[in-house]
Amino acid sequence: DCSDVILHVIDARNVPGTRCSMIEKHIAKNAPHKHLVFVVNKIDLVPNWVAKRWIGELAKVRPTIAFHASMTHAFGKGALISLLRQFGKLHQEKKQISVGVIGYPNVGKSSVINTLISKKSCKVAPIPGETKIWQYITLFRNIYLIDCPGVVVDTAGDTEADSVLKGVVRAERLEHPQEFIPDVCNVVKREHIAAQYGLPKDGDDTWKDCTELLEMISKKMGRLLKGGEPCLRSAATSMLHDFQRGRLPHYVAPPELKEDEEDNAKVEINNNMDGVKLKKQNLDKIGEEHLKEKETAGEEEKEADTKMNESNDEDDDSDDDDDDDEEEEEEESKTKPSAALVVGEDN
Repeated sequence: DCSDVILHVIDARNVPGTRCSMIEKHIAKNAPHKHLVFVVNKIDLVPNWVAKRWIGELAKVRPTIAFHASMTHAFGKGALISLLRQFGKLHQEKKQISVGVIGYPNVGKSSVINTLISKKSCKVAPIPGETKIWQYITLFRNIYLIDCPGVVVDTAGDTEADSVLKGVVRAERLEHPQEFIPDVCNVVKREHIAAQYGLPKDGDDTWKDCTELLEMISKKMGRLLKGGEPCLRSAATSMLHDFQRGRLPHYVAPPELKEDEEDNAKVEINNNMDGVKLKKQNLDKIGEEHLKEKETAGEEEKEADTKMNESNDEDDDSDDDDDDDEEEEEEESKTKPSAALVVGEDN
């Protein structure tokens, strides 16, 4: 309620499931003066075409920014900071504007804030419910961010399985986590599961059902009960953790977009707010920042090595000069009589 701008963080893997339409309706009806912006986080965990189509779909309704929260190779940071600066100029009558960051648990709200301020100010964890209180963080002199706990809407119509797959519920707190493994297998491709746990994806040695899969995973990880029986609960908990943390690739397919619809979405991205213009984002460049940093680091290391070698060569040259000077001094001392000897002769 105290925010001038609201960043609604959405998980790119499950856009419709982590989009809170009730908050959108509440803002449109009761607080139309507030600016609502969609931040689609974790776009590095989905294919580019999936991210592009979801961005185009969301941009029809609200300003949308593709984002990858990271301290080293973030994506979308410049576009989001530029947008927030423009909001600050729109509210010049205020000394400060507040930016609230909301969204479902485990969508990366605190990670987005840490990326914007380039330091770990908010405590983050790959489990839901880590943020328990409101936190105020200064971004600029006239802009500060508000990190709040995750929002879970009862009217979303989610089943218990939907809540678990979204990451709303911690896997270790489930009484029977193995009951949700069939839902995971329906979403994740067989080859991804086999690659994650080092299991054969086809043939006679592969699994026939979810129970066999959990038995194979528990034996592979060495999680056994007394008598050598596989611990299905422990294997299911680990599998749910891997699903929530992005180790098992999955995504909700976006609606099909035609070329003219994609063009219209691009136009609305830049022209859906008066006085504010979003920077264009090229999703094909996701990850290039990391490669550039590596290349830059490699070039810096090469330059450092070159400078080091040059300094060593100079030291060697100076050492050679010193050795030559010492040899000349020794020869001069041999040819010239010492002062004591000269005095003795005069006496």
